[in-house]
Amino acid sequence: MGPINGLVNAFPVLAKVNVTITEIYNLEQKLDEILSNHQDLVNINNIQPMGLNKYINFKNIVFSYRDDSDRTLFTVGPLDLKVNKGEMIFIIGGNGSGKSTLLKEIVLLQRPRSGSIRIFDQEIWQLGERDSRNLRRRFGMMFQHGALFGGLTVAENIMMPLLEHTRLASQLIMELAALKIALVGLPAIAGTKYPSQLSGGMIKRAAIARALALDPDILFLDEPTAGLDPQGAAALDDLVLQLRELLGLTVVMVTHDLDTLWRVTDRVAVLGERRVLAHDTINNLAQLEHPLIRNYFIGPRARNNT
Repeated sequence: MGPINGLVNAFPVLAKVNVTITEIYNLEQKLDEILSNHQDLVNINNIQPMGLNKYINFKNIVFSYRDDSDRTLFTVGPLDLKVNKGEMIFIIGGNGSGKSTLLKEIVLLQRPRSGSIRIFDQEIWQLGERDSRNLRRRFGMMFQHGALFGGLTVAENIMMPLLEHTRLASQLIMELAALKIALVGLPAIAGTKYPSQLSGGMIKRAAIARALALDPDILFLDEPTAGLDPQGAAALDDLVLQLRELLGLTVVMVTHDLDTLWRVTDRVAVLGERRVLAHDTINNLAQLEHPLIRNYFIGPRARNNT
């Protein structure tokens, strides 16, 4: 893949560091016009729905942690939770509670030992290869440390899902990558940089841009603010809120960041004692008397918000 020298010139407005929501909306309108003139190409916005009820529902999920000899160390579950369309739900819990593992199972990266996971009314682990592929392009995943390909520029990282899942022309894919870069608040020149040339906050934003490449319905975020200073974490929180509002996303986030919990979530699910201990609004959870939950919200590292 050649250098992405045309990114800065893809849209003049992308030369600005601070791109407004109105400008992003105008860019999306322009890209919609471009896509409508490419009827021979796969339009990523016209994937046929796989069910009318757009939510995630997992029931009786059980998984095991194993050692290097594949011996079971301990088992987590059964876990039960439903995520509603348009909701921003956070999954929290101590180390080993199963937060990141559960996320991997929802996005088809790891099969649970037993139980049911339904997305868009489809039992995901019973889908064939073609339907699984179609499902995967309806959600985006930001991994804990970004997981960008070090040998590719930011733009090339964002272009990868588009190259894999569509037959769009290369120029249009470049323009879509430029849009995603602007959408997450990065300057256009960031598209030409390699991950090693970026700050921690920029890597997080670039990873979110890649997760949004295929215009997903659901965005999964694994510890997005980990390693960021308070100002950078707050800025990323604001970005996630804006993206949810602008794009109508359902957001599922694993986090330890209490500031993020208090600022942006609709509902929080607490994993502990190898099950879902509770799921409710942050204010209601903070009032519960369960010792694990109370220590999480009222303990020495908690915020004084109650």
